[in-house]
This record gives sequence, C-alpha cells and structure tokens, in this order.
Amino acid sequence: MMTRNMGNLDRVLRFLFVVIIGVLYWADLISGTLALVLGIIALALLLTSLTGFCPLYAPFGLSTIKRQR
Repeated sequence: MMTRNMGNLDRVLRFLFVVIIGVLYWADLISGTLALVLGIIALALLLTSLTGFCPLYAPFGLSTIKRQR
C-alpha cells in the first residue's frame, strides 16, 4: 500500500523542477543525452509529485508531511 510520504512543499518543488526542465527542452537549451536523462528524471518527479508518494523515502521511513502534535 502506498501511503503518502511527501508534504506539499516537496510536491510543489518537484513539480516546478519538471516545469523548468520542460521549458529548457522546448526552448532548445538542452538536447541529446542531457535532455533524455533530465526527461526521465522529470517523469519520475512528476509521478511522485502527483501521487504524493516517493519510493526512495519508504525504505528509510522518511516523510516530509508535517504531523500535527
């Protein structure tokens, strides 16, 4: 079961990174292997920001969600 482990700030920052990579690609500032690698990273970041779950956080028990006390 995928329990959310990403807070809103984490999700927004990942989404902004995706947008920046997209703009750089469409402005033809990145191309070739760099564009491919950054595109794959951007896709992973987009999926994690949309789902709110980061599989790299899970094995370490990390979470960026603020818990109320």
